[in-house]
Amino acid sequence: MGMIKSTETSLDEQAIIASAEKALSDIASIREEVSKVIFGQESVVENTLLAVLAGGHALLVGVPGLAKTKLVTTLGAVLGLASNRVQFTPDLMPSDILGSEVMDQDETGRRSFRFVKGPVFAQLLMADEINRASPRTQSALLQSMQEYHVTIAGQRYDLPAPFHVLATQNPLEQEGTYPLPEAQLDRFLLQVDVGYPELADERRILLETTGLSEATPQAVINAARLLEIQQLIRQMPVGDGVVDAILSLVRSARPGQGNASTDKHVAWGPGPRAGQAMMLCARARALYEGRLAPSIDDVHALAEPVLEHRMALTFAARAEGMSVRDVISGLVKQPRT
Repeated sequence: MGMIKSTETSLDEQAIIASAEKALSDIASIREEVSKVIFGQESVVENTLLAVLAGGHALLVGVPGLAKTKLVTTLGAVLGLASNRVQFTPDLMPSDILGSEVMDQDETGRRSFRFVKGPVFAQLLMADEINRASPRTQSALLQSMQEYHVTIAGQRYDLPAPFHVLATQNPLEQEGTYPLPEAQLDRFLLQVDVGYPELADERRILLETTGLSEATPQAVINAARLLEIQQLIRQMPVGDGVVDAILSLVRSARPGQGNASTDKHVAWGPGPRAGQAMMLCARARALYEGRLAPSIDDVHALAEPVLEHRMALTFAARAEGMSVRDVISGLVKQPRT
């Protein structure tokens, strides 16, 4: 029996390795296709893709005009997903996103209600400037993100699979914005900070996007294949050393856990969902980089996008000019016992 079990195990491992190698090829093709349209911004593209490959949602934070919308539409095309886009405004209502019931009348005069699905019924939803909508509308979308279904008039409607929300947010506290509450920020697997492009990349943008024609992204995979890759990522092995590194990092970011710097500067820290996000994204990053298992380097690279929106500084730390990034950087650099 022992021989049979070990043979089965080796066959399972061989199947996973074969699936992983095919996924590596697909991901390489996705990266190449995206690079034809999005110039530079490698870390932004990587982290956004990691969130999708890991089966979650991402919040893209950056000032206007940095191609956040273009990145999302490009990913939708390259991944072969049915995409919708909603421009959030202060007067946007939950029904504008979820859908609503309308009254129909047939030939006999009999009246009945019919549900008309809203833009949330897509495989990839772009929520543009999510902090411009009211908390009521934000919560309607964020509930869908968590539960993957919509309830209208007591009737449940399941969202398509896969379902991903890539939301954008302007970091400037402008008039007429409603910052997302901390509990709702936690629903995003990653926060992706979008900065200004490098000089060479910006030169290329100027030259290649102001002519008569622009590059058009082509589908590399489809929704069914994306679901297969997401399942594969959840099957990838994670070594005890990596699990310990994730636990150590996440727990050290919480006040009252024995870290003097955190106790001094952090008002509240990340919950267990941060560790779950790190586990999934570390596996996805390993596959994205062409490896079959995650390493501690993956944990360190993902510390900022995983933790940044799940922590808050004390008033004293903010008064000193510190940022959450500074705290996370210090946690990553400190020696582990």
